[in-house]
Amino acid sequence: MQIERALAFGKELIRVQLWDTAGQERYRQSIVAHYYRNVNAVVFVYDVTNPRSFKSLPQWIQECRKHALTSSSDTPHILIGNKCDLQSAERVKTDEAQVFADQNDMALFETSALADSEADHVESIFMTLVHKLRQCKSMHVQTNEERVENEKKLLLKANEASDLEDNEGYCC
Repeated sequence: MQIERALAFGKELIRVQLWDTAGQERYRQSIVAHYYRNVNAVVFVYDVTNPRSFKSLPQWIQECRKHALTSSSDTPHILIGNKCDLQSAERVKTDEAQVFADQNDMALFETSALADSEADHVESIFMTLVHKLRQCKSMHVQTNEERVENEKKLLLKANEASDLEDNEGYCC
């Protein structure tokens, strides 16, 4: 699922686009390399009431590394523990999550997407992400003109490939 949101940051309006894979195993294999292109940040979300979701984070981090998305000043990573409003006997402890976040050079946030009392906290998470993105010197924000031009190039290359297939076996 794709989520887009515009955030006011100073005098700028910054569009944030998120790809939510819902942490399901089947998405790891189906997310192809082109989804990883032009990624400016990575947000890992785990369910604080489900330790299994927390334990799967190293696999997702490895997946990002395979696509050159390491946690650095160029591609900030954020770790979010969600569902803090729910009580559970099995719970990922904040201390454990903080150690993991520190080891992987990530900021840690805990919140609830549903609890009204946490709504401001969710907003502050996104503002922190935007702030980290603005600090990145190598971040390239694509203008609408560049996006249209890239789409034209992609379409042109697709058409060229189609033309080559039509003339298969023939010289130019």
